[in-house]
Amino acid sequence: MAEVVRMPLLSDTMKEGVIAAWHKKVGDKVKSDDVLAEVETDKATMEVMPYVDGTILYISDQKKIPVNGIMTIIGDEGEDITELLKEDSSEAPPQAESSKTAPTENVDTPKQSLSEPDSSLATVVQMPLLSDTMKEGKIASWLKNIGDKVASDDVIAEVETDKATMEVMPYADGVLLYQAVPAGGAVPVNDILAIVGKAGTDVQPYIDYFNQKNNTNSAESSSSSEQEKKEEASKAEKQSNNTESVSVDSDANGRIKISPLARKMAKEKGINISQLKGTGEGGRIIKVDIENYVPSAAAATPLAANHSISGQESHTDIELSQMRQVIAQRLGESKFSAPHFYLTISVKMDKAIEARTEMNKISESKISFNDLVIKASAMALQKHPQVNSSWMGSFIRENHHIHIGMAVAIPEGLIVPVIKFANQMPLSMIAAQAKELGQKAKDKKLQPVEFTGNTFTISNLGMMDIDEFTGIINPPDACILAVGKIEPTPVVENNEIVIRSIMKLTLSCDHRVVDGAVGSSFLQTLKSYLENPVNMLV
Repeated sequence: MAEVVRMPLLSDTMKEGVIAAWHKKVGDKVKSDDVLAEVETDKATMEVMPYVDGTILYISDQKKIPVNGIMTIIGDEGEDITELLKEDSSEAPPQAESSKTAPTENVDTPKQSLSEPDSSLATVVQMPLLSDTMKEGKIASWLKNIGDKVASDDVIAEVETDKATMEVMPYADGVLLYQAVPAGGAVPVNDILAIVGKAGTDVQPYIDYFNQKNNTNSAESSSSSEQEKKEEASKAEKQSNNTESVSVDSDANGRIKISPLARKMAKEKGINISQLKGTGEGGRIIKVDIENYVPSAAAATPLAANHSISGQESHTDIELSQMRQVIAQRLGESKFSAPHFYLTISVKMDKAIEARTEMNKISESKISFNDLVIKASAMALQKHPQVNSSWMGSFIRENHHIHIGMAVAIPEGLIVPVIKFANQMPLSMIAAQAKELGQKAKDKKLQPVEFTGNTFTISNLGMMDIDEFTGIINPPDACILAVGKIEPTPVVENNEIVIRSIMKLTLSCDHRVVDGAVGSSFLQTLKSYLENPVNMLV
């Protein structure tokens, strides 16, 4: 069954996408993770993938395509796509006709034959690839319930990826007929996320056909297991926002039975769930058990006569978020594949402190010391392009643009929003953008274009009273700058001891790309900008 690939929403302000380049043509066979085209949005140029396998039957000849407009159609060679193009008859160019008359090769024809469901009655919504390292998406919340009417541009779910929580739209109008998993469940990229269509449509034929076509079913995961998912999703849909959800824990696995809402409340209140007794069905801990919990007096055991302390050993196993798993994987690969070496330099920040005070009297956005470091680093990278490079395996890529990543800590881990073309920005603009991106990172509202493309990264722990530290290089960068606190320190000048505000910077370098002398020269230039901020203005 042919699939329509529509212009995706690639930024929160995007209305249309401009085709910068097509990487495929009609007749080409494509995989789900192939790059079809480069699309220029109002913020950046991004790659679009089809998320399905097949042959390209049609490509729009429009240069500008509105969000949700047809970009291309992918299906079996020779398949009739006339019905799919009826919504916009002007988009039926010669290549669509030629695809109809092309000979059929019947490549990879399924051995068992299932009736193809009517595409006019329902549309399968697949889990999209929302970041370059994403393997699956975890449903943070469903914003539409089964039975709700949805429009093509409605947000039906918030999906937690390895980098951020993002919104997913169905790109089809109708009624939400099916949810693959309840909130808290995970769906692999390209698998069924939801089904939207006409009310009353039986979704099982669409599930069975999808699984057959994509070879995702094993003997054990037949339609009966899909029906179990359907029933589980239906139960979750019937719950109100604050009612108890079905717990994924079970006594059979030796875990505590507790609803997700109760678990969240216990975590917020600092309650050890092993001390709770559930009053829900089967002894499940529910919301009321958290609200009525009173710490036991036994928890404060008095000292015995011999002054020994008795207590109960316990622990909490914290499930890894996708973000934390990817951080562990990527930084582990970076640490053990890139030969790191470290250079530390002390910077006198007295003039920078004075300059910042004066600049903040006139700047619309408050300028932080981190903003000064970003600006100074960007200007130093202009003079030392080797530091603004990447190891590409068989060659070194020297980037001519300067995109500064700034590490931001969030509860789930670490994410790196990117200030692009930082060397071309005045300090006030850097300050405004850093503040906006930092807040969006903490709110988990970053778009992919906002956390990709870094050429150099800065990690600042000075505000947490850290003197100095070393950072692990953030791929694909060749270097990362670790920034410590500004501390009044006695130093010797002209044979006299004076107090200066000292900040220590440590540059972690990939020795395959940056040598010691190159890294040292970069730090010297960076130091000169920070110690004399007026140099950044000329």
